[in-house]
Amino acid sequence: MSVPLDWSDPSSERIQVAFAWLPAAGGRAAGTILANPGGPLPALPDLPLVRDTLGPALEHRNLLVVDPRGLGKSTPLTCPGLKLTDPDTIAACARHLGPRAAFFTADQAAHDLDAVRRALGAGPVTFYGNSYGTAFAQAYAARHPEGLAAAFLDSTTITSPDGYVLWPTRSRPDLLGLVCERSRACRDLPGDPQRRYARLVAHLREHPDPEVPLPTLKSVERMAEPVLGREANAAVTAYLSGDREPLRRLARVLKVAPGQPIEGPEWAGYLAYRCGDGASPFDRDAGPDERLAQLQRYYERERPLAPYTPADLGLDVRTGLEFCVQWPTPRPSPVLPPGAALPAVPVLVVGGDFDTQTPAEVARAMRVFPRATFVRVPFGTHSLAWGAGASGECVRTMLRSFVTDHRVPPQRCTAENYRAIGAFPRSLNDVAPVPARILDEAAHDPDEGRSLDETHGPDKGRSLDETHGPDKGRSLDETHGPDKGRSLDEGQRRVLAAVHATAADAVARRNPYNVVHGRLTSQAGLRGGRLTFGNGTIDLDRASFVPGVKVTGRITLTPPDTTTTSGATQGTAPGTATASLTVTGAGVPGGETYRVELAWEAFTAQERPALSGSFDGTPFKVREQH
Repeated sequence: MSVPLDWSDPSSERIQVAFAWLPAAGGRAAGTILANPGGPLPALPDLPLVRDTLGPALEHRNLLVVDPRGLGKSTPLTCPGLKLTDPDTIAACARHLGPRAAFFTADQAAHDLDAVRRALGAGPVTFYGNSYGTAFAQAYAARHPEGLAAAFLDSTTITSPDGYVLWPTRSRPDLLGLVCERSRACRDLPGDPQRRYARLVAHLREHPDPEVPLPTLKSVERMAEPVLGREANAAVTAYLSGDREPLRRLARVLKVAPGQPIEGPEWAGYLAYRCGDGASPFDRDAGPDERLAQLQRYYERERPLAPYTPADLGLDVRTGLEFCVQWPTPRPSPVLPPGAALPAVPVLVVGGDFDTQTPAEVARAMRVFPRATFVRVPFGTHSLAWGAGASGECVRTMLRSFVTDHRVPPQRCTAENYRAIGAFPRSLNDVAPVPARILDEAAHDPDEGRSLDETHGPDKGRSLDETHGPDKGRSLDETHGPDKGRSLDEGQRRVLAAVHATAADAVARRNPYNVVHGRLTSQAGLRGGRLTFGNGTIDLDRASFVPGVKVTGRITLTPPDTTTTSGATQGTAPGTATASLTVTGAGVPGGETYRVELAWEAFTAQERPALSGSFDGTPFKVREQH
């Protein structure tokens, strides 16, 4: 449909706005959902994703998706040769588009949205905004409160005190502390997580390691990648103590991770919103030279990238940190005008620990909505309702429930399905023996599941080598009678712990929330050998996690249950891992070869999950440790 370029001047140039309207699948509609998937990028290409995300909620709800002006099919802005990391092409683009570019902003787009709504005869809408779509939702609520019935905001964009969108360019070493605080083993590492990390950055600045360049190390902060959350603190500690391989292993994967290209004519529309809507560390009405000077002072004074400097990351204040230095912003266009009275409608806001804005920042900012409810998703990342695994399914369930009845659903979601590990072992002696309990063959044996050091009866309280009677002085693996061959001594329990650590390290690469590591088809073992990832399987070929302990065999993964239940915390349903393995190597006592069968919950936020199986034919069970 046709709308004015400048809504304050009805006689201004007319532009075209494209939209998609999907009537309720069940025929009679109880309302309309207005959705924007974010960006700011074209919305219509994501229509299938939006439709699938809303799922059964569309049975009795219409769906409206609009390409924001300047993007996609809505009078798209284009600039030949545009490259966002090249300020000269940005300046050329601003000249090419001229003064009209100042009207391709969220404040004007909000009026477009309402014009489409009214033209379709739709009543007040439920706004589903994801990422930058939440900025459009706030702009709409401020300008057309009569058109809003409710809003579901996922991964919310927040604004500065003067109403412009914050695009924080900052380091997040605090996230290493967040995941470490949740883990007893990680808390036992020496020192403070952020100070350790700062020490490592300073060390690598003075003593560069070509396998861990500083820009790659910066990526280790991405705790949304479970392998990084699980291992980063331990890898930093290991590197500082002279063990470089754990961190180098992470860096090898991160260095080859693909990045999104940010060049092409179509990025002009993105720039118009980014600069017209955005808050920057310089004055909106300043010229390019003064903006550069202000930007330089900001990075020197505030150090938002600490413990890094821009130079550490190969960034130049002129080219790689702020896209908008060369983009004029002559028209005031706050997304959320200061003091705006937003409607008292139900608003559900969901945000993850690892999102761009912290949960505390989002919760505080969304108080501008009188009836807002904020729900934190532990270890959640960006675009929660689009997420993988049980957490994503849980947030989708919340979304579908809320857009249907505008009530905050009772269930809560989490993506916290691991615990950060402690120190990487340098030898088998660094591995604590598992407290394995032998399992008797008799179904009702009163000592079934007894710990090797918790035997009851006449031997209760005596150490394993103090048994009296005919077995006095013999080790457990020399016992005669019905228990012959079924006990594990301390060395074997240590080997068992090393085998499980090796298997758990491999399985961590298949956490359903991984992105970068989830693409791996194979990887070298930490201390040698190889892991090969198949469809639901991991093959280990002399894979070594503990020096001198080599593990061969197959791990089979059963996908986690993603069913959500009302009223419960959801998103942690673990998958099951089963393994049939052989362990050998110079580090194994006596050079023995053992056959190990294992079963455990693969993805769970426990210090140690429950573990069962057999060690060279001796069945055992290990209780979980929370």
